[in-house]
Amino acid sequence: MKFSRTKVSAAVVGAVSLALIVSGCSSNGGGSNSTSAAGSITYWASNQSGTTTAADVKILKPILAHFTKETGIKVNLEVIGWGDLQNNINNAVSSGSGPDVVNIGNTWAPYLAATKAFVPFEGAAAKAIGGTEKFIPTALATGGLAGQAPTSVPYIGLSYGLFYNKAMFAGAGLKAPTTWEEMVADAQKLTKGGVYGMGLEGGSYTENVHFAFITAEQNGGEWYDSSGKPTFTTDANVQGVLRYLNLMQDNKVVNKSNAEYSNGTEAMSDFAKGKVAMVVNQNNGSSTLTADGMTGDKYGVAAIPTTSGGKNITSGIQGINLSIFKNSPNQAADLKFVNFMTSAYAQNAIGLPYATIPVVKGVAPSFSSDKDFESTFTKIYDTTSAPYPLVASEGAFEQQVGTALNGLFATVATGGKVTSDDVKKALQTAQDKVLATQ
Repeated sequence: MKFSRTKVSAAVVGAVSLALIVSGCSSNGGGSNSTSAAGSITYWASNQSGTTTAADVKILKPILAHFTKETGIKVNLEVIGWGDLQNNINNAVSSGSGPDVVNIGNTWAPYLAATKAFVPFEGAAAKAIGGTEKFIPTALATGGLAGQAPTSVPYIGLSYGLFYNKAMFAGAGLKAPTTWEEMVADAQKLTKGGVYGMGLEGGSYTENVHFAFITAEQNGGEWYDSSGKPTFTTDANVQGVLRYLNLMQDNKVVNKSNAEYSNGTEAMSDFAKGKVAMVVNQNNGSSTLTADGMTGDKYGVAAIPTTSGGKNITSGIQGINLSIFKNSPNQAADLKFVNFMTSAYAQNAIGLPYATIPVVKGVAPSFSSDKDFESTFTKIYDTTSAPYPLVASEGAFEQQVGTALNGLFATVATGGKVTSDDVKKALQTAQDKVLATQ
């Protein structure tokens, strides 16, 4: 499978400059091949705080220091923003020069597994991290290609939900919607006086493909058949995408400016400022709201509603996994680190600051002081989430379908009309591009 590789951007260089060197180990700036000392490893972490990479450094510093105290192994930490992490990993796979251990979005696991660049967690490697059976099955299902040993293991569990402004809903005599149709009607009622009923990240290909997946699943659709062949243009998929686009187009409950929102936090910021009444985000979106000054008593959460009579899928299985590069010269230390980061201690330590659902059996949720918030997202994760396609072209699927939706939102935002035929044509183009990468 071929991937487009880009140079590491200036933004990544900026993120790397924030590297935390635990226990005084000096930065070598250069990945696994230059981290040859058996007592140190390099770890690329994703920006999970929803604010700055410096905030992640502050969260992770005491956790990694605890690991060093226990094992004597120093950790060179580099926190990298989501806009650059995937390209950075792709570059490391292509060049053979990268970190020892890396965070990956769990939906990337299938295509990264296909590169054969990562250690499979089986046999001695699985035993060294405490056995793969310690993970919640829902979480472990995202570890790689179907039918093969996982090349990543769960670290952070996340799911999507609907955040709603309690005061706005109470003022309009509304309760949390239980169907898509109710959600649209509520949003239309609340769209007035410069406030919109909903906020979306219409310029983010990752958010867009996640919603294309969810709405299609609700319609009973699938993006690949049982043989792994893409089936992007089925009516269930097309109508699911159109239903999502219509929040801006026909329902007119989303500001057209949202077509330019691309960093995953802008719609949440509007929600925190009272500019929108509802927004869909993952449970760790609460940390963004806190950073924007919105306290938890101001909003409620519920599952994303499905259509009347639709399939009860309200989220993909979201989250972050850990992988070890095969070319790391420090694999014994790497395995100790993965074991530690998936231990009860580390899972509890990241629970509240990252608002993460535990991925390990026997660890109680501790990601919110609001038990209703906690139970809602845990229930979504455990019972109404579905895995993204476990195929080697999953990465291309995300990029091409998400980018197609970016373009469709742009059409709507500039006054154009998107029909089901337009959606089908855009998905056919996306499918053709995915097939060309295989």
